[in-house]
Amino acid sequence: MGDTPAVEITGLVKSYGRTTAVAGLSMCAARGEVTAVLGPNGAGKTTTIEVCEGYRRPDAGTVRVLGLDPVKDARKLRPRVGVMLQSGGIPTAARPADYLKVMARFYARPVDPAVLLDRLGLAESARTPFRRMSGGQQQRLALAAAIIGRPELVFLDEPTAGLDPQARLATWDLVAGLRASGATVILTTHYLEEAERLADQVVIVDHGTLVTQGTPAELTGSQGQLRFRAEPGLDTSGLLVALPPASVIKESPAGAYLVELPAGVAGGSCAHDRADRAGQADLAVSGPRRGAASEDGRRPGRPGTSHPAPQW
Repeated sequence: MGDTPAVEITGLVKSYGRTTAVAGLSMCAARGEVTAVLGPNGAGKTTTIEVCEGYRRPDAGTVRVLGLDPVKDARKLRPRVGVMLQSGGIPTAARPADYLKVMARFYARPVDPAVLLDRLGLAESARTPFRRMSGGQQQRLALAAAIIGRPELVFLDEPTAGLDPQARLATWDLVAGLRASGATVILTTHYLEEAERLADQVVIVDHGTLVTQGTPAELTGSQGQLRFRAEPGLDTSGLLVALPPASVIKESPAGAYLVELPAGVAGGSCAHDRADRAGQADLAVSGPRRGAASEDGRRPGRPGTSHPAPQW
């Protein structure tokens, strides 16, 4: 069971009339990881996610979510999966505090609604009707509803669209906390920076087909590198001890550090593991703020670093 992907899509086809939204897409997402589906408007991202959520039936191909058919096994999947739609789904007269309390009653071990409201900056809007909330506030309430049941798998369709920078960082922190707790997250996004910050795997789609898939480092050419900021003139000898021989640490400009691993070890997941260990040593000497991400976009809360996961 543990070897079964969280999501496995093979040859997915979905059309609306003469328009083919998804044209033979195949991809998979491992359990316990964040997978970002990246692509422009009209690429087929939302349709693919809606098929995985069981809201749409595929015209061809197969889709398995936690090893089950999202349409035929919808009842079994419902308590195990959280869903954040791109828009809609929340009654316009609902007030955040009341809505989350109702949602919490559907689950055996829900997150405290008050905690979610506070973490997502909605405490002051707890009694405001949904229709009177800003677009960003509505997005954050939809996110809270998706994760209140502590799901094994969460689908987030453009979770930071329309959010201000502070709210976007809070959302990133929540996603990192979900991953650190062992949940699987599938998110769609237009933002490469968001994919780099959060994702273990990035799937790039366009015109309903797979363009490429890989780790952020593989896709951006930064594999085997780690950037971080600390006090200028930092003694990095302790950090070098934690790295493979022939690793290099450069400081340029002052206070900005680049760690480069030798080519022989800068490959695949091993590079990520070593970068994480390097990040752990970095944290020991530079002490960044809680929840901060390093300059190359490493995720806060990832196992192997000292960033604490959010506690509900």
